[in-house]
Amino acid sequence: MTLFDESVAQDPARERTTSAGWPRRTVVGAIALLIALAMLLVMSFLPTDYVLQKPGPVYNTIGSVTIDDEEVPLIEVDGADTYPTSGELDLTTVQVVGNREHPISWIELAIAWMDSSRAIVPIDVVFPEGVSSEEREEQNAVMMTDSQGQASAAALTELGYDVPADIRVVSIPEGSPSVGVLKEGDRIVAADGEELHDVTELREIINAGEGADIELEIERQGERRTEMVGPEEIPGEGGPIWMVGVNLSTTYELPVDVSIQLDNVGGPSAGMMFALGIIDVLTEEELTGGETIAGTGTITATGEVGPIGGIRQKLHGARDEGAEFFLAPSANCGEVVGHVPDGLQVVEVETLESALEAVEAIGDGAAADLPTCSAG
Repeated sequence: MTLFDESVAQDPARERTTSAGWPRRTVVGAIALLIALAMLLVMSFLPTDYVLQKPGPVYNTIGSVTIDDEEVPLIEVDGADTYPTSGELDLTTVQVVGNREHPISWIELAIAWMDSSRAIVPIDVVFPEGVSSEEREEQNAVMMTDSQGQASAAALTELGYDVPADIRVVSIPEGSPSVGVLKEGDRIVAADGEELHDVTELREIINAGEGADIELEIERQGERRTEMVGPEEIPGEGGPIWMVGVNLSTTYELPVDVSIQLDNVGGPSAGMMFALGIIDVLTEEELTGGETIAGTGTITATGEVGPIGGIRQKLHGARDEGAEFFLAPSANCGEVVGHVPDGLQVVEVETLESALEAVEAIGDGAAADLPTCSAG
C-alpha cells in the first residue's frame, strides 16, 4: 500500500516551517549544533583522573646553566685538576601537566592521545592519594639532592677514589609508619642486617620484604640501636612499591668538592648523566669527541644504573634538542623498542662503567658496535 503517488512531485514551498518562517530542519540542525558545542565547552572544563607527561627541558651536564641571572657551570669541582670538555652530555626531563588541585580536562586528554611524545598516566600513579603537590615536590627535591650525591660518589669511585656514605632521615610525613619510631637526624646504618652504601640499597631491601617489618640499625646522638618499621604499600609507575615513609638524604665523604647547579628539577633520574659529566670534567681526554649524547637513569654509589619513568618522552626531548645518541637503562628497554624517534640511536647500559664505555665509543666513531634495546 502506498500513501502517496511517487509520480507526483512534492512542492518545496510546502515544507514545514516554524512560526518565524525558518525551515524546521534548519532549526533542528542549529539546535543540535548548539547542544554539541555546549557539551564540548563543558568537556573542556570537566576534570579527569589523569595527568599528562611530556618532554621537559634538556640540560648539558658539561655545559652551563643560568642561576639568578648568572651563567655558571652545571658541574664544578674543587680540589682536583679539571679539564676542558667538548660536545654535550645531556640529561633529559619529563614535565607533568595537571595535579589533584588542577586536573587536566578531557579536551587536553584527547589532544594528548594523538601526540606520540605525550603519555596519559593515572593521577594516582604520579600523585598518590594523601600526598599533596608540595609534599611531592619536597620528596622530588630530596631525591634530586640524593642522586647528585650518589652520582658524585659513583663517579669518584669509578676514578679510583674511596667514598664512604652517611644516610640520614631528613623528615617524616604525618601518618607515616615511621612516626614514633624514627626521628629526624637518625643515621640509618643497616637494614635487615645488611650494611647500607646508599638509599637505593635500602629501597631494594624494603621492596624485597613485600610488606614484612624491616629491622633498621640506626645511630642516634652517637648511640647505635635497632628499630622495627612496618612498610606501607603505595602505587608506583612500575607497580606497587613498599616504603617506610621517610625522606632520606645521603651525604658522602667526598675526597674532592663536587658542586652541581640545577634549579627546578626533581627526582633521581639524572644520576647517571651527572656521573658521566663529573668524570668528563675530571678526565684529561674529551670523552664525547664533540658529539651530543643524551641519556637518563638513576645511579647508585656503586655504579648500578636503574630504570626511570617517562623514557619515551625523554627520547623525544633529546631528539628535539639535537641529540643523535641516547643512553637508556637496560630495565627500560621494553618501553623503548618501537618508540625511538627517527634520527636517534639508543644505547643500552646497565652500569656507569658500560655507560662510560658507550660515551668513549661514540666519541671514537664506533657507535655502530654498541648494544641496543631489542624486543627480546
